Amino acid sequence: MILMPRRALLAAFPLLIARPAAAQERFLTLASTTSTEQSGLFAHLLPAFTRATGIGVRVVALGTGQALDVARRGDADVVLVHDRAAEERFVAEGFGGPRRAVMYNDFVVLGPAADPAGIAGLRDTAEALRRIAAARAPFVSRSDRSGTHAAELRLWQAAGLDPTTGRGAWYREIGQGMGPALNTAAAQEAYLLADRGTWLAFRNRQSLRLLVEGDQHLFNQYGVMAVSPVRHPHVKAAEVERFVAWLVGPPGQAAISDYRIGGERLFFPNAERPGT
Repeated sequence: MILMPRRALLAAFPLLIARPAAAQERFLTLASTTSTEQSGLFAHLLPAFTRATGIGVRVVALGTGQALDVARRGDADVVLVHDRAAEERFVAEGFGGPRRAVMYNDFVVLGPAADPAGIAGLRDTAEALRRIAAARAPFVSRSDRSGTHAAELRLWQAAGLDPTTGRGAWYREIGQGMGPALNTAAAQEAYLLADRGTWLAFRNRQSLRLLVEGDQHLFNQYGVMAVSPVRHPHVKAAEVERFVAWLVGPPGQAAISDYRIGGERLFFPNAERPGT
């Protein structure tokens, strides 16, 4: 057995106990939406934040309603979602805030190339939904309490319809995220509401086509909120403060603007517009 001289052992000891601390990664947990994850935005955006700050980001990607529930339980440090009414309730209930606008894109109505409801080219989403319902054409609903699902329900209401009342086989609630919903609609030649970002990143399109866009009611705003350290003292408030400042500041806003697929921008930064 080789014995280390006592002086060398003592000199090495501080290095041995320092390594675990140095190896600990600084990170925060972000609860967000399937659209931000599946569109590829986070794969572009978050490494830039980590390079700038040394803070990692672990993403929990769910529908907006579920992401807010995760944040309410204190299982995330910060939340980035897209349902303004639900976000404002979250802040009013004291679970976090303030809410900061980050970026926007829009929703689009997709459907099969055959378009049995005849909605291609419409700019009135309510009329498009009325035609789909009248034709009893297959429509896939995420039905998962996501921001997209909440927007879909508002659009049905604006059309004067409740597809969940007395519905037939045409209205198909799947309880899944945006990617699975797109795959289901493509396989079943059905209509659905999708965010433009995930649609642009989606590759298994089959006969799906973008049929309705440009309606002001399809506007899709995203907001970010820190989880309250008063409600949940364990949240990483310092890391979250840096994340939010970076995201709504020039570096984060430029990184959002730079993200494109096929030359087309998926999200538009608008943190400078606090009322959105």
